[in-house]
Amino acid sequence: MSHDPQTSTPSAPASPPKVSLKEARRIAFAAFVGTALEWYDYFLFGTAAALVFNRLFFTDLNPAGATLAAFATFGVGFAARPIGAVVFGWIGDRYGRRPALLTTIVMIGCATGLIGVLPDYLAVGIAAPVMLAVLRLVQGFAVGGEWGGATTIAIEHSPEKMRGRFAALVQIGSPVGTLVSSGAFALVLMMPPEAFDAWGWRLPFLLAFPLLGIALYIRLKVEESPVFQELAAAGEQVKVPVVELFRKSGLRLLVAVAAAMLGVGGFYMMTTFVVSYGTNVLEVDRQVMVNATLVAAVLQIGVTIFAGRLAERFGPGRMTVVGGLTTGIAAFPLFWLIDTESPIAIIAAVSIGIALITLSYAVTGALLAELFPPRLRYSGVSLGYNLAGAISGFLPLIATALITVGDGSSWPAVLVLIGICLITVIGGAFGERMRLRDDIVEIDEAAS
Repeated sequence: MSHDPQTSTPSAPASPPKVSLKEARRIAFAAFVGTALEWYDYFLFGTAAALVFNRLFFTDLNPAGATLAAFATFGVGFAARPIGAVVFGWIGDRYGRRPALLTTIVMIGCATGLIGVLPDYLAVGIAAPVMLAVLRLVQGFAVGGEWGGATTIAIEHSPEKMRGRFAALVQIGSPVGTLVSSGAFALVLMMPPEAFDAWGWRLPFLLAFPLLGIALYIRLKVEESPVFQELAAAGEQVKVPVVELFRKSGLRLLVAVAAAMLGVGGFYMMTTFVVSYGTNVLEVDRQVMVNATLVAAVLQIGVTIFAGRLAERFGPGRMTVVGGLTTGIAAFPLFWLIDTESPIAIIAAVSIGIALITLSYAVTGALLAELFPPRLRYSGVSLGYNLAGAISGFLPLIATALITVGDGSSWPAVLVLIGICLITVIGGAFGERMRLRDDIVEIDEAAS
C-alpha cells in the first residue's frame, strides 16, 4: 500500500486489498445517495436563506440587513464543517469508514427535517433565528464527515484505473440534490404567497425525513472499505489523524483546500448568491432564478460523467486546472448575461457557469483521495474539502455585502469568483504532481 513520504513509513500489509467492478458500482451508488441527501439539505437551506429566512426569521431587520443575516446563518454551517471533518475523520481513519458514514447521514437528515417545524420570528422572537443557527451548525458538523467519507469509501472500493468515474458518481449527488431541492421549492413557490409563507416553505424540509429513511436503508448495506480492512489487520491506524496530518502532510492539505475551492465556493456563487442577487437586486421573478438552477443541475449531471472519464485519461489535477481557467475567463460574460434580466439569458448564464465549475468539481474527490495515504485519507479528504467550504461558505455573504455598499453592480462578485478560480488552478497544478497510488488488486471481472 502506498504511503505519504512525509509521514512515518508503515510496514506493508501481507496482501494488497482486493476490489471488484461489481462491488465498486454498488458502493459508489450508496455513496452517491448519501451525497445527494447532503446536497439536497445544503442547497435547500441556501435557497431558503435567499427567499424565506431573510423575511420570516429576521423580520426586525431592513431587507438588505435581513438578507445579510440569512446568509450569515448559511455560512455558519460551513464554519462547523472542519470540526466535523476532524471528528468524523478520526472515527473513519481509526475505527472505519462505515460507522462514520452511518452517523453523518442520520444527523444531516434529522437536522434538515427539524428546520421544517421551527416557529418563525413572529411566533417566538429571537429564539427563531437562534434555533435555525443551531440546526445549521448540526448540519455543517455532520456534512464535515459525509462527503469525505463517501468519496473515500467509493474510491477505496474502485479499480484504480476507474477511480475517475466512480468519484464522479459520488459528485452527481450534487446536481441530483440540487435538482430535487430546487424542484421542491419550485413546486411550493406556485402556492399563493400567504400559504407559502405560512407553511408551504416547510414541505421541502420535511421531505428530508423520508429521504433519510431511503438513504439509510441503502447505506446499511455498504461493506467496510477493503483498504481500511487491510490497515486494521496490520494495526496501522493512526491514533489522532489530524495531528499527523498537520505535522507531516500540511502541504498536501493546503493543496487539497486550494483544489476544492472552486467546486464549493464557485457553486454557491453561481447558485445561492445569484438567486439572491437576481431576486433582491435585479428584482427578477424568484421563479425564474430557481428554474435557472434546475436547468443547470440537469446539465451538470452529464458534465460530471464526462469530466470523470476525462480525469481517468488526463488526470484529475489537470481537469481541475481546466475548470478553473475556463470559469475565470467566462466570469464577466456570465454576469453580463445575468445583468440583462432576461430569463433566457439568466438560465443560460447559470447553466454555463455551473457546467464550467463542474469540470473541476467532478474530479475533486479523485484528486483529494490520491493526495493522502490511506491511513490519513478520510481525515485529509474531509478536512481539505471542508476547510475550503468554511472559507467559501461565506462568499455569498461577502459578495452581497460588496454589492450592497457599492453601486449595486455585479463586478465585485465577479472578482470574487475569479479569485476562487485562480486559487483552484494553483491547487490543481500542484495536486496532479503530488498524487499517490494504492497497491490494490482487482478481482477477475468475469466473476462480477
